[in-house]
Amino acid sequence: MSSAGLKSAPGSALRGIVRAPGDKSISHRSMILGALATGTTTVEGLLEGDDVLATARAMQAFGARVEQEGVGRWRIEGQGGFAEPSDVIDCGNAGTGVRLIMGAAAGFPMCATFTGDSSLRGRPMGRVLDPWPAWARPGWVATRGVCP
Repeated sequence: MSSAGLKSAPGSALRGIVRAPGDKSISHRSMILGALATGTTTVEGLLEGDDVLATARAMQAFGARVEQEGVGRWRIEGQGGFAEPSDVIDCGNAGTGVRLIMGAAAGFPMCATFTGDSSLRGRPMGRVLDPWPAWARPGWVATRGVCP
């Protein structure tokens, strides 16, 4: 039986720029924090999947101006908080998005209803909503614990 060996020699230094692909979790948070801020937030490298685009639409529903400026580049004009939405917030299939948005919206005196596709509507939301005092929970939380 022979033993194979590896030999290496020093090479030249690597130089260049590496652009990492967008991250869904960070992209959700970037949209939400931009909407909560006052003024302009520019995000580069946003992951533009369906879940993050649902979060972008939700931020618009809460009063932020959200615009795509190029591939992966977005501008969010925040109003310093969330305004009460005029319609149901549809988060599609974005479980992370809906949970983060619910947590952010909980800090504002408003009424907001969240929904999503059939998959999202069946997922438990207790880990976000259980910490809320019982008197502050919407009725559907106490009875079903999922998005309507």
